[in-house]
Amino acid sequence: VLQGYAAEMDNPLMAHLIAPELQNKKDILFGNMEEIYHFHNRIFLRELETYVEYPELVGRCFLDQMEDFQIYEKYCQNKPRSESLWRQFSDSVFFQECQRKLDHKLSLDSYLLKPVQRITKYQLLLKEMLKYSKNCEGAEDLQEALTSILGILKAVNDSMHQIAITGYDGNLNELGKLLMQGSFNVWTDHKKGHTKVKDLARFKPMQRHLFLHEKAVLFCKKREENGEGYEKAPSYSYKHSLNMAAVGITENVKGDAKKFEIWYNAREEVYIIQAPTPEVKATWVNEIRKVLT
Repeated sequence: VLQGYAAEMDNPLMAHLIAPELQNKKDILFGNMEEIYHFHNRIFLRELETYVEYPELVGRCFLDQMEDFQIYEKYCQNKPRSESLWRQFSDSVFFQECQRKLDHKLSLDSYLLKPVQRITKYQLLLKEMLKYSKNCEGAEDLQEALTSILGILKAVNDSMHQIAITGYDGNLNELGKLLMQGSFNVWTDHKKGHTKVKDLARFKPMQRHLFLHEKAVLFCKKREENGEGYEKAPSYSYKHSLNMAAVGITENVKGDAKKFEIWYNAREEVYIIQAPTPEVKATWVNEIRKVLT
């Protein structure tokens, strides 16, 4: 892909086949695929090869290189831009010509999906290896590698949602690390305001997608998009946020094991939040408690 497509975009002999709007868009289309390729070719593959005789020790490889695996997050974040560009030019003569020369049965988009599939495959491979490595040297490393890879997958998944937030004025990066994101039923109960509104609010919950950062929690409304592939990915329109420095939490709400409360400015605003399951609630309550302490 790097030689037969990406490099060809810079080939003067192919220039006449490239639509003007596609020129200088190589980085959008391929993201940091080259970086991923070099990491595997120069570093990770060589490391793996040293363990050919001792597969149970492979966990070490992953642990030593865990920081490098974050290059996948960058690739996945760019994927929606890449897909949208590909859709505009998928039938271009340039891509057809490259595909013909390479004698590929599949078109470029199938290959651009590979890094996304690869990062999700590692956890399956590590799980399988763990299954056959019980009580042997290296089992702990395999378990730790699996946990770390799952952490990277969660970060990739969270960041894919985060880049879909629209309408937030500030810079999301200033809110600290994104810790959790998910969809909830939310009821509000504000001290100030009309009693009628308050009574109404008790009955019908709002559907909100929450993003918990180290410094703030964002409330967004999820909008499903119509379209193909990544276009179907939802977007989140920003509604409001609470600064974690002024937030308090009530872990249990009478009569419902899935509910907890987030309150603001000494209960001036109260948000009753219902998680899809008690387990999801427990995870969120733990994360919020960590931030507050």
